[in-house]
Amino acid sequence: MSPNGTLDALLVEKRVFRPLPGQAIEANLPPRELEAARLKAQADPFAIWEEAASELVWSRPWQSVVAPSGGAAFPRWFPGGRTNIVANALDRHVESAHRNTLALIFEYASGENKKFTYFELHREVCRLARAFLALGAGRGDRILIHMPTLPETVIGMLAAARIGAVHCLVPLGFSAKALRRRIEASRARIILTADAGLSGDRMTAVKPLVDEALAGTGETRVETVVVVRRTDQDIPMIEGRDLYYHDILDSGREASAPEPMDAGDELFVLHAGSASSEPRGIVHGHGGYMVGVYRTATWVLDLKPTDVLWCTAEPAWITGHSYAVYGPLLAGATTLITEGNPLAEYGQRLFEIIDRHGVSVLYTSPTLIRMMRRMGLGPGHGHDISTLRLLATAGEPLPPELWVWFHKTLGRGQCPLLDTWWQTETGMILLSPLPATLLAPGSVGRPLPGVSAAVVDDAGNPVPPGKGGHLVIDAPWPGMLLGLDNDPDGCRRQYFERIKGVFFTGDMARRDEDGSFWIQGRADDVVQLGGHRIGSAEIEGALASHPALAEAAVIGVPDAMGATAAKAFLVPVLDWDLRYDSEEDLVRDVKAHLRREIGTVAEVRFFAVRASLPKTPSGKISRKALRQEQ
Repeated sequence: MSPNGTLDALLVEKRVFRPLPGQAIEANLPPRELEAARLKAQADPFAIWEEAASELVWSRPWQSVVAPSGGAAFPRWFPGGRTNIVANALDRHVESAHRNTLALIFEYASGENKKFTYFELHREVCRLARAFLALGAGRGDRILIHMPTLPETVIGMLAAARIGAVHCLVPLGFSAKALRRRIEASRARIILTADAGLSGDRMTAVKPLVDEALAGTGETRVETVVVVRRTDQDIPMIEGRDLYYHDILDSGREASAPEPMDAGDELFVLHAGSASSEPRGIVHGHGGYMVGVYRTATWVLDLKPTDVLWCTAEPAWITGHSYAVYGPLLAGATTLITEGNPLAEYGQRLFEIIDRHGVSVLYTSPTLIRMMRRMGLGPGHGHDISTLRLLATAGEPLPPELWVWFHKTLGRGQCPLLDTWWQTETGMILLSPLPATLLAPGSVGRPLPGVSAAVVDDAGNPVPPGKGGHLVIDAPWPGMLLGLDNDPDGCRRQYFERIKGVFFTGDMARRDEDGSFWIQGRADDVVQLGGHRIGSAEIEGALASHPALAEAAVIGVPDAMGATAAKAFLVPVLDWDLRYDSEEDLVRDVKAHLRREIGTVAEVRFFAVRASLPKTPSGKISRKALRQEQ
């Protein structure tokens, strides 16, 4: 029996991969400097972040690195300091030798692309910033962006931040009712949207949905709707409210000065929660978030001005905010953002884009990797992918066998593959291997220098190495959320009172003898089997190592005796029927495979073979949807 909320560990991964000698030496944080940073952080964890902040531009220096505010759970980072994240993401480079370096490459689904140097992107952002000011928006106002992935999405984010407004991105895919809830919660004065956009592989209308949302009962603060033309289709425009994007831009080329913001001023709100639930607005600010994202972009993703980073996440999600937009621009690198499905044309598009733009760093999700594996994609498929030097993933655990497959296939056995751990609430990567460290498939590595994490039981007591428990962050970090929008007490209840004195992540993990962490799944996804509490990620990791499976998910379901049994949902690779005569034969082989991998401690009683698994809007497997189907 596992007491006090600890978890049993089923899989212990022993394989390690070493970076090539040149990779370790050329990393932004090579081995000796990494060790020095860890020692420095042990003596003074805040010194790491002060050093990072000193590499950025501030219009007024901070009085201290961190100060308590409303209790230890809510520290103020860089109090007294003034800055603007856009001044550091754009102006700092425009005023340097990097002004003509490519800042943004945007590739449309058609293969056409737009390219912006730092100077050109700065000019476009200033034009829209002046337009926002002319529409009456300013410091502290909310601008909601409900857009497909387009260059104007990025420009809109940066223009809002530049004038001190707060951007609130809402991805496509929500109903008019769900969008209405987010419009009301955001208190937006301006909505930036488009006539239409790609949703999956088809063009869908966007502006009519905004109209429907705004036509709902009750009042909103929306005064203006700005519409980007993605297509030539006619759409209804409401006089006095709706304006076309290109009609509001002036032809002036002079820069608009970035608004000096206090370090703790709001930068953006991202609404978490499902389409059917009340939105939970997670608030991040200018100063601490900027420092955390900048440092992790340069240390973890190892970004240099010569790099082309392709983060496959849409800008509307936190991964897109931090590592498709702000992180690479703060680091002075080139960010590549794409419209449409990266695996279009039977996966060929992925390789074509890497080849065409010389992508050097790819940051993607386990979902995309599973799809690649299911499609049977090999290394390159006739395209030159030799520019790739670093791979990274985020969003959910990457099972060891899938790690090895991706490292061998796209990484050619040479690129470091970093499984990073963080959340919308953390704003920045907190746990990750680094390009110069040993890599263990399935592990998210150690906390970064300046970050402190622990594994504890239900009472908050540390659990021994090898045993699973709650992953908590037990010291402040700069990218932490400022709070929950419209719910000042909710943040404390949600994150800091579950286990007193620490940030409760909601994830389960174990730490090994070397101090590396292994994510075992969400606390909500723990399955109680035969007296053992097992994280679903453990069983799914064993399933992922079966060569005929592209994807799998595990949930607990009641059996005939009222106990809990495990049920696995299996998505086979496309050619599975060439190896097995029937689904029953496949399931029989999977059962035998599980017995070899994890024994009978966590027996899976029920199986279902499916063509696909339900996903959340951000692309993660939705176990909640699977439970609701039962």
